[in-house]
Amino acid sequence: MEFLINSLQQPFTWGLLLGLLVAFFTWKSGFASSRWQKKEIRRLEDEMRDLQTHLNTQLKINSTGNEAMQTELEELKRQNENLRVNNASLQQKPGRAEMRTLRAQEAAVAKLREQAPGFAAAWEKAMREAEADLESAEGGFRKLVKRVIPAIGTSGVGNTADDGDEAGERREIVRREQS
Repeated sequence: MEFLINSLQQPFTWGLLLGLLVAFFTWKSGFASSRWQKKEIRRLEDEMRDLQTHLNTQLKINSTGNEAMQTELEELKRQNENLRVNNASLQQKPGRAEMRTLRAQEAAVAKLREQAPGFAAAWEKAMREAEADLESAEGGFRKLVKRVIPAIGTSGVGNTADDGDEAGERREIVRREQS
């Protein structure tokens, strides 16, 4: 026991004990830090696996959606081309040009009734205006309205019985002129 008391009085022993104490706390801190880092690495690896699974699922969903959109786009393009071809063939049907001319003449006669003096000049002017109106109505909303309700936009004829007779006479004149 005397040896222990004697050695505790030596500065070397105090320095050694103090150094061992610092080494022990450093080792304990390093050991705890190492355990914490291993747990954190495991947690991050699990999180990374979950994120990769989620990313793969999201990519599959996006890929499926893109494929569906591509097939729908191709189908719509095909339908658009079919409709364009059908529209062009319908425009080439016999009687379309005659119907167009008849509509132009109906509109011209309606305008002519409003501008009666000077029949020949007024007729030519009204005919040009009617042709221009038909050209502008070849597409868009006016065309749709004329298809759905043919009487709208051609002339103001049909409001009274006398007006209906005049329209019939005009159609008969047009038919005779075309023959």
